[in-house]
Amino acid sequence: MERIKTLRGFRDIYGEEVEKLRFIEITSRKYFELFGYKEIITPILENTGLFIRSIGDTTDIVEKEMFTFRDLSGESVTLRPEATAGIVRAYLETGMFAKERISKLFSIGPMFRHERPQKGRYREFRQIDVEVFGIDDPIIDAELIWMTSFILKEIGLEKKYTIEVNSVGCPVCRANFKNIIVDYFEAKEEGLCNDCKRRLHKNPLRIFDCKNTQCKEIGATSPMLYDNLCESCKIHFNGFLEYLNILKLNVIINKRLVRGLDYYTRTVFEFISNDLGAQNAFLAGGRYNNLVEAMGGPNVPGIGFAIGMDRLAMLINEPVKKAPPQFFFAYLGDRAKALIIPFMERFIETQLKLSYLPQAKSLKSQMRYADALKADYVLIVGDDEIEKGIIVIRDMKRGNQINIPLDISSLIQNLSAFFEK
Repeated sequence: MERIKTLRGFRDIYGEEVEKLRFIEITSRKYFELFGYKEIITPILENTGLFIRSIGDTTDIVEKEMFTFRDLSGESVTLRPEATAGIVRAYLETGMFAKERISKLFSIGPMFRHERPQKGRYREFRQIDVEVFGIDDPIIDAELIWMTSFILKEIGLEKKYTIEVNSVGCPVCRANFKNIIVDYFEAKEEGLCNDCKRRLHKNPLRIFDCKNTQCKEIGATSPMLYDNLCESCKIHFNGFLEYLNILKLNVIINKRLVRGLDYYTRTVFEFISNDLGAQNAFLAGGRYNNLVEAMGGPNVPGIGFAIGMDRLAMLINEPVKKAPPQFFFAYLGDRAKALIIPFMERFIETQLKLSYLPQAKSLKSQMRYADALKADYVLIVGDDEIEKGIIVIRDMKRGNQINIPLDISSLIQNLSAFFEK
């Protein structure tokens, strides 16, 4: 019978990559707590209209990439392609905007996009999302990048990325710029792809985010919104750069950087790595001062970013934090086997990992199993050891071993003296 396989663009994750993803999550949670963020968990499935209204109906995500279908009641629903829209909905639906002057939130979970699978990009992908509501000051724009730099440093990526920043202005300066950019692209319209031809008059800024090679070439010499910002947006962006300078954060101003979602205003940024190939961004975000109001809420400014956990994991060679040692209990005889539970209790109390092989047939088979588990140390106990009142501790990496007293109450202390050498 033919085996059932995973769907195209989906995958199973296990072993070392699970450890990398967990490492990213634990480190991120640590700094989110230090910077005062609270976790929010939103549904994976949302009303399709949520994403059309927030992301924009001319974006690639809405036009081509969403997993959208009719449920049994006939309602159009979508697997979330990004997190911000759902968090804004929850921010309004729960009345958070009325209870908190400033809301600092984070969320961790899977997202879904029906795009072509490629290296580091899957149809189901894991994302860390951070959002701040209620602050328009550029100091928070800089703080988000600062906080992220701590996370990346701790997971060992301090020198493996660059930060690109830009301002995409506000509705005022974008409206003034629209005529300039439409005139430019109308003169070159024949060379644009069909998608960009449709977007030319409806949302010309989307052309800058097109992946088509010819559209990129045409846009490479176009006028830039950065050079046509209104005074207010200039002041905000310059303030942002000043705070980055105070925080000693090096960034590159990329005047052609835009984001693939319509809700962005003013500050946008990306963290990129040359180790990821052509699709080199693993973290991106920006400000969205009009999104909350556009979704039926009050005029509350917002800013946020998302980390692509799958892509970030690709950059990690080894976790910089040494994992706690793993122990294995190897026993010979019923008297030794009876020690498994008291040993396990002691190890759990001290939050150390101890494994064993039920129904073991020989010491050799247990040692092979311990090696397969990549145990750091094996605790060996048999009738002879019990008679002598000792336990043998074998270092699986170095190959040496010692005897320590068979005293459960002081076991961990004696072990610590051994494995910390």
